[in-house]
Amino acid sequence: MEETNRQRKIAGVLQQDLVDVLQRAAQDGMKGVIISVSKVSVTADLGVAKVYLSVFPSDKRDEIIAGVKSNTTSIRYEMAQRTKNQLRRMPELLFFGDDSLDYIEEIDKSLKGEDENPITNPTILPKRQKR
Repeated sequence: MEETNRQRKIAGVLQQDLVDVLQRAAQDGMKGVIISVSKVSVTADLGVAKVYLSVFPSDKRDEIIAGVKSNTTSIRYEMAQRTKNQLRRMPELLFFGDDSLDYIEEIDKSLKGEDENPITNPTILPKRQKR
């Protein structure tokens, strides 16, 4: 089902405010880490917002996502204070790691020829399951 205009607007508002909240928290406690909110999608009833976070450097992604998930209630409270004039009810926030940058980097390496060629070495390809 396609996202409505209202869902897109609310997702945009949440994304902008989440960037401010998370980057301020990253400046306070974690030097050298960049957190960006790559996508926010809101359900049709506006009760749940799925937030996809992109973290640089990517080796700290799991640790930071776990920290953000453990602080979800305080982040949600901060967001409710920021959006109290725009939203009646603050949606529940679900945080996920976004690994699209890693995927793009792997494609870029393959195109530059830095990875092993699967044509010359087919063992690097995953085995397909028989049905």
